[in-house]
Order: sequence, then C-alpha cells, then structure tokens
Amino acid sequence: MPDKLILLVEDNADDVKLALRALKMHRVTNPVVVARDGVEALDYLLGPGSGTPEKPRPALVLLDLKLPRVDGLETLQRLRADARTHSLPVVVLTTSTEESDLRASYRLGANSYLAKPVDYETFTQLVGRLAAYWLHLNVTPNEPDSSL
Repeated sequence: MPDKLILLVEDNADDVKLALRALKMHRVTNPVVVARDGVEALDYLLGPGSGTPEKPRPALVLLDLKLPRVDGLETLQRLRADARTHSLPVVVLTTSTEESDLRASYRLGANSYLAKPVDYETFTQLVGRLAAYWLHLNVTPNEPDSSL
C-alpha cells in the first residue's frame, strides 16, 4: 500500500540511508518523511503551534531513542499524551540494548522495540519484515480516536 506514509525519526545520516536502501530493496514504495530529532518529529505530528496545517498522518513511526534536542523516550511520551497520535503505531528502532530503555519504551506505549543489528544483511531483513507487517498486515484506524 504505497499511500501509507512512514515517519523515520533518526539523526544518524548513515542509518537513514541504510533504512531507505533496505526499504527500497524490499520494494517498499511508501513515502518516507525523515525527522532528524524529536523536535522535528513532534512538529511534524503535532504542529509547532496553533494554526499550522496538519501534515499527512503516517501509518508508522520508526523512532530512534538517542536523538538530539528531544530524545526518543520523551518524543514517545508526548505522542501518547496527545489524542491525535495516541494510537499511532510507533516502533522503536534503536541501537540501545539497555533493559531500562526497553522497559521505558513499552511503559510509554511503544508498539514494538527492535534493536538495530550491526550486520547489514540482518538489518535489511529486519526492515523488510517490519515494513511488511506494519504496512500490509497490521490494521489501524484511519483517524485518531477523539474520545480520549
């Protein structure tokens, strides 16, 4: 479903290139918006202020934890606190294998937590599988739940 947007929140340019290459390799043609830190991600999803036009809602957010300005955990917390993004699928895709990051991510509402493999081939396979599941198999509401 190429109309389902992916928001990739990643500050490392090499990891961005790698993720985009892996998506292309698995014939994922969905549009990808890249946010380089938590501030950019929150601005994209929630708007920098009132009166800002809403941008297309992503079907999936791939969120790194180690980000400048606003880190991934705070970004996740703020997304879950807002009715517009409360149910948005967020997959933490990070180099961190720290138990505290894993626990905090799930406590704050992450839908999945994946540690980035260091091996290129394994990373590529991981990205292909997560795209297949979250963009083709998983079913989510089209609109945010306004009853929250």
